[in-house]
Amino acid sequence: MKFTFINKPIPRIGSSELAQGRRKFSDDMVIPGAAVLKVFRSEISHGIIKALYLEEALKVPGVIGILTSKHIPGERLYGLINRDQPLLAQDKVRFKGEAIALIASEDDEAAEKALARIRVSYRELTPVFNPEDSLRNNAPLIHEKGNLLHKRVIKRGDVENALAHSSVRIKRRYETPLLEHSYLEPDAGAGYVDNDGTFVIYASTQNPHYDQKEISRILDMDERWIRVIQAATGGGFGSKLDLNVQGFIALALYHFKRPVRMAYGREECYMATSKRHPLIIDLETGVGVSGRLTAMRARIVCDTGAYASYGMAVATRSAVHVTGPYRIPNVDIESVAVYTNNPVAGAMRGFGAPQVAFAYESQMDEMAKALRMDPLQFRFINAFEQGSVTATGQPLVESVGIKDTFKSVGPYYSEACEIWKRNSPSGRSRGVGVGAMWYGIGNTGVKNPASAMIEMDRKGRITLYTGAADIGQGSTTVLTQVAAETMGVDISAIKQVVADTSVTPNAGATSASRQTYISGNAVQLAARKLVDALLEEASVLLEAPKEDLYISKDQVKHVRDPIREATLSEIAAAIYSRGRDLIFDGTFDPSTTPLDPDTGQGVPYATYAFASQVALVEVDMETGQVYVKEIVAAHDVGKAINPLNVEGQIEGGVAMGLGFALMEEYIPGKTISMSEYHIPTAMDVPEVIPIIIENEEPSGPFGAKGVGEPALIPTAPAIINAIADALGKRIYKLPAKPERVWNAIKSVNGQ
Repeated sequence: MKFTFINKPIPRIGSSELAQGRRKFSDDMVIPGAAVLKVFRSEISHGIIKALYLEEALKVPGVIGILTSKHIPGERLYGLINRDQPLLAQDKVRFKGEAIALIASEDDEAAEKALARIRVSYRELTPVFNPEDSLRNNAPLIHEKGNLLHKRVIKRGDVENALAHSSVRIKRRYETPLLEHSYLEPDAGAGYVDNDGTFVIYASTQNPHYDQKEISRILDMDERWIRVIQAATGGGFGSKLDLNVQGFIALALYHFKRPVRMAYGREECYMATSKRHPLIIDLETGVGVSGRLTAMRARIVCDTGAYASYGMAVATRSAVHVTGPYRIPNVDIESVAVYTNNPVAGAMRGFGAPQVAFAYESQMDEMAKALRMDPLQFRFINAFEQGSVTATGQPLVESVGIKDTFKSVGPYYSEACEIWKRNSPSGRSRGVGVGAMWYGIGNTGVKNPASAMIEMDRKGRITLYTGAADIGQGSTTVLTQVAAETMGVDISAIKQVVADTSVTPNAGATSASRQTYISGNAVQLAARKLVDALLEEASVLLEAPKEDLYISKDQVKHVRDPIREATLSEIAAAIYSRGRDLIFDGTFDPSTTPLDPDTGQGVPYATYAFASQVALVEVDMETGQVYVKEIVAAHDVGKAINPLNVEGQIEGGVAMGLGFALMEEYIPGKTISMSEYHIPTAMDVPEVIPIIIENEEPSGPFGAKGVGEPALIPTAPAIINAIADALGKRIYKLPAKPERVWNAIKSVNGQ
């Protein structure tokens, strides 16, 4: 099919505005008379609050007031899936950095002085930081209901028998660390009370409609009196799904009835915002003499920290994805999310899929080595194809592009193995590694709708309304492309209103790589309704059958008679003159089913993205330093609505995956800012060769799926496998820092 706007590198909408500094971020909002908000936080990891002393802080000149949990008029607990986290601690703190009191002051100086004067008397409790220790019978209770948040089980076939009859069985433990999101813009927001009493809150957020609902509960106010607007957002990667500054701003507006503003410092972000879940993954995998996978037993422990956040989702998604994009007829998988006194672990680009990919792709290399098979060929013969059945019993009917990605990276892999790695520079060893992945688009086995609305006024002007928060991934551009292509009008003809709860429909969270697929479908459905109404009216005006008419730019034309035409403004005026309007909505919810609680059988996602990457690395044999020289990344995205945007996502994902593999590690109590937390710079990122595979998804808008999170997932596995290829020794715990790699080198050399 020939497209006008789909599969085209349309420039990012709003990019010039951002580049010129005209788009305002949350901390740029200047509201006259705004008070400053600061949070007083716990200095211990686990304890009972015996007394809170605020008297001296309240005496500081410029302090307007200090709020505690007793000032919350509605529900005191919030949470994305499981509401267990207090906005302000009530009687107990569960991690270092937990919010206890909220200070409102005339300026930053007064707020800082007040923070220094607050005193707390605690009865300290024994903290637990290891999730396996947290599961022991005698472990200190973090929550009254117990330390186990959630368990997900997936069972299929006879694992014990299949493992017993496998020619090769490999059992290994893999560990991944806490990670900080390190987005460019720290959490910030501002708010005021409108003339009609509406609370208006600007926030750096990934889900304004969720924020609105949580604030409604916290304040015990009807949602219609709460308006959340997403300001320009400098990255999120999952952490800005959680309620951060929004709840504090709302509570201050409720009590002080004056404008307020709030911005976390970088140290506060590191202390108080959610992290990537650390996982402990025990895998046992079997394979037959033919090279076919026979069975997998997996035990996954997810450290969700002090509160749930997205812990239940991470435990479930990691269980579903731990098989990788491979046919394994017999599985026994158990994944648990466990409370500890570590910082809250929430959503971070991939929801557990990057962690388990490190494990299952390491296993794939080890099994290939045991069978003396080429690692890429071993993956290919075990990979999903059309008609394959997943561990949850879901048949894969359409858009299964994993083998296409292997074919695409194959020539690069072969050349690197045969020529490149045999010419290592002096003092370095070269290695080549493969990493693959699959990723379910959208939330797991639950209702997951998005809505959109499109309007044409009487002058023919079009406005698209969507609640999809654009956090830099380009959804505003992509959804406009979908609308323009569906209607046949120019992109410039469509104005878009985005992520404002007072006027935009709920599009759900910008997470789980869902907006292109789910909101894209919602936009397409709404646009089709508008097209249908316009052509219906045009058929009357032009005295022609509706099926003979089509929209081209700002006109309706006849397929055979070019003289017969009418402008969209003429048609719209005719419709409005009869008392009708041109406002249409569209809602799309992927076809999924819940997972059976006992067996995990079901249809968790309507479609999956697939990818494989090849990494070329050099290891300095004296220092253990790893240099990633090139990444070839082939991604099945269904249909690339905007190829340039897809390539950008792949390149950004590779950079993040490199950090996950080699350098990023958040250590509670030690990592307090960017000076202790290392992320890749331009000097670290290798040449990236993106390859777009388009195995179209029939249920997607113009065949599209998604790429936001998949871009990251195969990178660390490919790099770690390349390091193992270079050294002859495998790293089982991330990150592969120089000292860890150096120890591996010493063990190979018998030192």
